[in-house]
Amino acid sequence: MTSTRDGFVPTPIPNPGIRFPPPLIYVAGLVAGWGLQRMRPLTLPDGLGVVRVVLAAACIVAWLLLMLWAFATFHRAHTAIKPFRPARSIVTNGPYRITRNPMYVSMTALYLGITLLINSWWPLLLLLIVLFVIRRFVIAREERYLTDAFPVEYAAYCQRVRRWL
Repeated sequence: MTSTRDGFVPTPIPNPGIRFPPPLIYVAGLVAGWGLQRMRPLTLPDGLGVVRVVLAAACIVAWLLLMLWAFATFHRAHTAIKPFRPARSIVTNGPYRITRNPMYVSMTALYLGITLLINSWWPLLLLLIVLFVIRRFVIAREERYLTDAFPVEYAAYCQRVRRWL
C-alpha cells in the first residue's frame, strides 16, 4: 500500500467483508421466481418437455462436478472457502485456470437446472438480478480484497483468466 499525503498508511483489509453466504442470493432469486410463478404462471415453451429435463439434469451435474472440483482445489491449497475469512494464497489451478469464479459459475448452473425443472421464465428473468448482486456485492469485494492482499500475483492472474467463462 502507498502512503497518503498526510503520511497515513491504510491497513490492509483482513478479509473480503462478505457478511452473508453468497448461495443465499441464488436461493432468494429461485424462491422469488417460484413465488411469482405461483401467482402469475409464465411457463417455458411446451415443446421442451424431455429436452428441458435433460438440460436441467446436465446443469445440475455440471454444478455438482464444478463445485466439488473447486472445493477440493481450495482444500488442497489450505485456503479459506468462506468469503468472510482471509485467504492464504491465490488459487490458480484446477477450475481456477478456466474461470476466476468457478463456485459462482457452478451455482449459476444449479440455478438454471432448477429453473428448468420449475418450468418457469420468472427465475430465469430474476437470474439477471441475482448475477448483478453477485457481481456487485460479492465478486467486487472479493476482487478488491485479493488485489489488496496479493497485488502483483492477483493482477497477473486477472490478466490470464476471465472472471466468468
